[in-house]
Order: sequence, then structure tokens, then C-alpha cells
Amino acid sequence: MSSRHLMPLQYVDAIARAGSIRKAAETLAITSTALNRRLLTLENELGVDIFERLPRGVRLSTAGELLIAHIRGQLSDFEKLKSQIADLSGERRGHVSIACSQALLPYFLPEQISRYRRDHPAVTFGVSLRDRAAAEQSLVEMNTDIAIVFEPVRLREIQVLITTRQPLHAVMAKDHPLAGRETIRLRDCAAFPIGLPTAQYGVRHLIDLAMLRSSVDLHIAVESDSFEFLRHYPSRERLISFQIPVGLPVAGTGESIVSRKVDTRDVPEGLLYLCQLKGRTLPVAAAKFAAQVEAVLEHS
Repeated sequence: MSSRHLMPLQYVDAIARAGSIRKAAETLAITSTALNRRLLTLENELGVDIFERLPRGVRLSTAGELLIAHIRGQLSDFEKLKSQIADLSGERRGHVSIACSQALLPYFLPEQISRYRRDHPAVTFGVSLRDRAAAEQSLVEMNTDIAIVFEPVRLREIQVLITTRQPLHAVMAKDHPLAGRETIRLRDCAAFPIGLPTAQYGVRHLIDLAMLRSSVDLHIAVESDSFEFLRHYPSRERLISFQIPVGLPVAGTGESIVSRKVDTRDVPEGLLYLCQLKGRTLPVAAAKFAAQVEAVLEHS
């Protein structure tokens, strides 16, 4: 099957993602009239409406929901086929799409992707910030091949390839009064202002659970949905934020902050998950990259 034969399917997929024929047409670089005509042709062939027309846009009908699941499976299978054919010639090509928690963005994924592309420069990557439930939903909708996420919700459609334990670390300035300690207790942190991620993130989830079990009262001075902000802010005042090891710089790299492990009696270790959609055979490039990441996490 050629990409030309897949075009009608790609049109429907684009409309479903955009929620509008006009917006999808802009993405596809064709006129909305031409796109609507092709949609009507497909609907006539199927004998049902794929979309419900609304005053502002469109939404999938019940038949459309069935069709879009089939379409995304077809598009995924075609990408896998192209990757396998490229492997026959000894030149691995393809595209790897990743949904991941924020902690993977500054250090872990740049290292892993660059390592993979040194051997396979023809492979391209797409990296999307998706935390917890959003990362899993991205797999279900086949928007991404793999997800690497901290403390996910664990949807039934998700297959876990590997998990690795991630103890919580307190992040502080190098000259902070607690910087000389090997491990930190939550009660030690109560004397200082605290910076926390907002509620949707796995680190905050662990802290909130710990607070429910503890009599310690933390003074939350700063909240943010940016882990980069929370990683750097402690260099400005005697504030403590929290992060997992995979999101922290290697010691001795000239950073103005340090991190100390939080005692697991106060906050148990969380889990970092490498996942894919259950029952889906990944394209070759994505499967090879997932195997590389799995090997690294297994020995971390």
C-alpha cells in the first residue's frame, strides 16, 4: 500500500485531530472545499457520516470512532512496514515518537536520542511533554510510539516494558544548611520555604501522599508546572524543591544546586515506567530505541 492510497485515511485523521475541516485543511495545505469534497466521497462509500457537523467544527460520530481506530492502526502498520523494508537494505530509517514526563527532557532523552542517532542518523524523533494520564492517552490514540513517565495512572490498554525505582531528591543551593547531609527528612524541610510542582505531576503526587501520613507541615512558597524552574530556583534563596534522579544533572558539572535523597521512611520511592500500547507491534526504529532505553533503565 502506498502513501497515496493512505491519503483519504490521513485526511480523516487530520480532521479528527483538528476538530475542524478548515483547520485540518490548513495543516494539509489544501483548500477546505477540496478536503470536504473528499470527506463526502468517503462518507458516501461507507454509507454513514464519519463526522457530526457542529456550528463550530466537527466531531466523530459513533461510526467515525470505529473508523479512526482502524485508520490509526493502518497508518501505524504502514510506518512499521516502511521501517522493516529500510532495514532490508541495511539503512535503518523511520520516525520515533515519544511522550514523556518533564524529568526526562533535560538530560536523559537528549543523551539517549543522540546515542541512537550516532548509529542511525536517518531516524527522526518527535518528543512531546506528556505527564501521567496524558502520556498514556497519547499511546492509546497512537499519537506516540512509546511513553516514559513517572508514576503514571496505568490504563488497562498500556503494556509496561520496564519499571525503575526513582527515590525523591531534595534540591537546594550548594550553601544551604541541609546541603551537608547525606539524606533529608521531611521534618528538616519544614524550617524552609518549599517549591512544588502542580497537582498533575508524579513528584507532587508522592509528596501529597507523604503529607497525608505525616504531621509535618511544609510551607509551600512556590508552585510551578515547570521542573526546570523548580530545579534552578533554589539557587536564588534557601528554598527546597524536589526532583527524581533521572531529571538531575550529574554531580560535579558546575551546577549551582545540589540534591540530597529524601529518606524513604518519609517518601517512598516512585516508579519510572517505559510503556507502549498493548498489542501493538512497534515500527523497527521505535522498537530498537525502546530496547536501548530499556537496557539503560535496567542497569540504572
